[in-house]
Amino acid sequence: MSPSTTLRRRLHHGDVDGRRREHYDSSDFGSLGEPLLGNHREYGDRHSEQYSLEELLDDQGRKVNLHWSFIFSQLLAQWAQWLANIILGSRSLLGRLVGPAFTSQTPILAPALTSLQEERLRQLQSRLKVPFDGSRIEHQDALKQLWRLAFPNRELPPLKSELWKEMGWQGTDPSTDFRGGGYISLENLIYFAEKYPDSFQCLLHKKDGQRAEWEYPFAVAGINISFMLAQMLDLQSGKPTSRAGARFLELLAQDEMAFDNLYCIAFLMMDAQWLAKRASYMEFNDVLKSTRTQLERELGLEDVCSVKDLPAYNLLRR
Repeated sequence: MSPSTTLRRRLHHGDVDGRRREHYDSSDFGSLGEPLLGNHREYGDRHSEQYSLEELLDDQGRKVNLHWSFIFSQLLAQWAQWLANIILGSRSLLGRLVGPAFTSQTPILAPALTSLQEERLRQLQSRLKVPFDGSRIEHQDALKQLWRLAFPNRELPPLKSELWKEMGWQGTDPSTDFRGGGYISLENLIYFAEKYPDSFQCLLHKKDGQRAEWEYPFAVAGINISFMLAQMLDLQSGKPTSRAGARFLELLAQDEMAFDNLYCIAFLMMDAQWLAKRASYMEFNDVLKSTRTQLERELGLEDVCSVKDLPAYNLLRR
């Protein structure tokens, strides 16, 4: 059996990291207790496209490159976890007698922060508290900016238009899709489009791999990823006490935009998981859980000192 076949089989069983009991708790986020991707069956008009032989070959090459990058990312994370288990003895008899092994969400003592970390954490948490308000001019302007970045050669539509669905909003009014996702989720999308335009366009237009008949809506998926990261990193508490959150604080000391850069990586990881699972729209939340698990494991690698050290950083087209 080839490595790619093995990977797909494991992913189809929801077993990305060798465990089958991941818990995804969104109860701390009020209105976001339900998935942002609801059963909007009106989304996703089908557009058949004709490809030349050359285009098909190019697409297959991109698919192979992306798939092997993803496999390498997972294998490296699994190897590092195996080595850590040997060193720490988490699977030893003593570890079993004392209690279950620690996970990335096991609470730990809040780490001591430098003044720089405290300031950057405070700024990030302030951003997370800003709700999206469609009546505010600056928020309207940000939506218009996102359109121009996504479709630079097209005319800007009204703020309520069927054309917004082409970007992956579920209705004609994008402001209704934010819910509790907040203004930061729009900022994340804009940052992604400006910082990594090739990767952004690739995901927006679903250029890589064999796509599903019913694809995830790009923009709303981005809102989900912002929410997932904030929860995973424990950013709603005063100081993050999860292991993933504590590691993120180290990254924040090196990079003021660590959250935004991690967002871009997470989006690409999600799409890679989507392709590997051969998922469809109704499986999006399972794909997001697998993405979170993989990202937590990469953040747990001992040699990760910056976002660029994450194996999945190689998925970015720079």
